[in-house]
Amino acid sequence: MKIGICDTTFARFDMAGAALDQIKEQIGNIKFIRRTVPGIKDLPVASKKLIEEEGCELVMAFGMPGPEKIDKLCAHEASTGLITAQLMTNTHIIEVFVHEDEGQDDKDLKQLAENRAREHADNVVKMLFKPDKMRREAAMGMREGRENKGPL
Repeated sequence: MKIGICDTTFARFDMAGAALDQIKEQIGNIKFIRRTVPGIKDLPVASKKLIEEEGCELVMAFGMPGPEKIDKLCAHEASTGLITAQLMTNTHIIEVFVHEDEGQDDKDLKQLAENRAREHADNVVKMLFKPDKMRREAAMGMREGRENKGPL
């Protein structure tokens, strides 16, 4: 099995590295193909290429948009592109974005980025290898990076 990992030079924390470590702790015999691009708007095509040209069965796309209005717009465009790439390839691309203004300070932002990357990596393991566990978590108010909200 091949999993694609795509990250950016714009990010301030190596979320891809944290996710790789998290997956490797749980599952062996996975080949990872990692590509790094300049920014989040480059993630959709890089993810699509990982699927179509490298044969990845799932891709994780990591980005850290800045706090400015233009950064929010770019993140939205990138997200739309990732959704389009998923539909074009019939393959999951797990979007793992952490906006810089989500953190209270740099320490909190770093912790959030690591937690979100690792928790999305856990989701990938569940999606690919433990679908019953993922199904049991339906409607549980799960959140990646921060505390879960819980069910109503």
